[in-house]
Amino acid sequence: MKPLLASHLLLHAVFTNDAVVLGLLAGALGLVFYTHSLPQFKRFYTFVPALLMCYFIPAGLNSLGIVNGEESNLYFVASRYLLPASLILLCLSIDLKGIYNLGPKAIIMFFAATLGIVVGGPLALWFVGQSDPSVLGGDAPDAYWRGLSTVAGSWIGGGANQAALKEISDTLDSQFSIMLIVDVFVANLWMPFLLFGAGIREKIDGWLQADASSVNELQNKVELLQAKSARIPSFPDWMVIVAIAFGGVAVSHLVADNASIALSSWLNQTLATDPDSPAIYLSSITKGFFWLVVTATAIGIALSFTPAKSYEGAGASKMGSVFLYVLVATIGMKMDIGSLIENWAMYGSAVSIGLIWMLVHIVVLLVAAKLIKAPFFFVAVGSQANVGGAASAPIVASAFSPALAPVGVLLAVLGYAVGTIGAIVCMEWMHALSM
Repeated sequence: MKPLLASHLLLHAVFTNDAVVLGLLAGALGLVFYTHSLPQFKRFYTFVPALLMCYFIPAGLNSLGIVNGEESNLYFVASRYLLPASLILLCLSIDLKGIYNLGPKAIIMFFAATLGIVVGGPLALWFVGQSDPSVLGGDAPDAYWRGLSTVAGSWIGGGANQAALKEISDTLDSQFSIMLIVDVFVANLWMPFLLFGAGIREKIDGWLQADASSVNELQNKVELLQAKSARIPSFPDWMVIVAIAFGGVAVSHLVADNASIALSSWLNQTLATDPDSPAIYLSSITKGFFWLVVTATAIGIALSFTPAKSYEGAGASKMGSVFLYVLVATIGMKMDIGSLIENWAMYGSAVSIGLIWMLVHIVVLLVAAKLIKAPFFFVAVGSQANVGGAASAPIVASAFSPALAPVGVLLAVLGYAVGTIGAIVCMEWMHALSM
């Protein structure tokens, strides 16, 4: 990897105080979401996702030497404290019973979409690797399977899972920048097809031989759920949400610290006895960050069965999203745009893998839908709940009916719960293939 374009500027960044840098990042996020709410920017954000702006504005600050992402401690704080808090709050709203009540076809299509991603990554890597062996790379720090694992995390879960896989796979910041672009580029190519399909859903349902009456019943259930849970949050509500989030973070760190020590010792002893043991592919479970993410997710799911679930109506997931976007901004701050331009040649193979990967995902979805005669609504929302997450799944769902938008959120939250585990399976498969 060549030196960063603005390396001489980064050594003399204009702002080095993290309090000031945090203020700049907060201002950037505020600007993005304020303009996102204005009618005159509607066309701009149709083509440029807000999430991408939340990444590239901090990247611009870093590339111009205004801040120094490498020296700042903000990413460490956001990834170790705000990320697990975000996972807890996003999973707090998960309703396993409610998801089950959506009907088996909705759940089958969601997991078919997940399966397409888990299987598609290794298949795409293998296929491109036949013509470009450099994408395999074995155990090298810049091996493609590391960066691709972050795409799997994003496409199964979302930004939080993507950030988790970045740490678990030890993806280089320079490679992560490339994979983020592949992630957004390929995902945004697929979404317009889903929106177009919503407009001709009767024809597609006819081809699938599907009965869409269950979607109408689902719409009524969602409207009742909305009316039941929504409320105006009070100050005590916010304080309890903070307590749930960071109390869970504390427990997650305790579990992670102890689990990583015990499992690292076990793995070292195993490999000392048998260096070729398959246990080497389980190296991710020795990382404290892995257990931090898994424990936080488990806490959020467990709390969803308790009265704590009611705090979703007071905005728990909104606070979780705030934490998540702060994390996205700190990740963006570590990117140098000049370095990406210098290494543009690297994009060819990465984009090819992404396109083949998405094609496998689509084929698996359509085959599953045809076999079980699932309505196209479940195909579209199941796919976008994986690939797009909570940010865009409601958009696709609302293209069928505005009242169905929360269904996209509901399934996307399920994606948060299974995203990290599914992405790790995909990662280890790609890792084994690369070896």
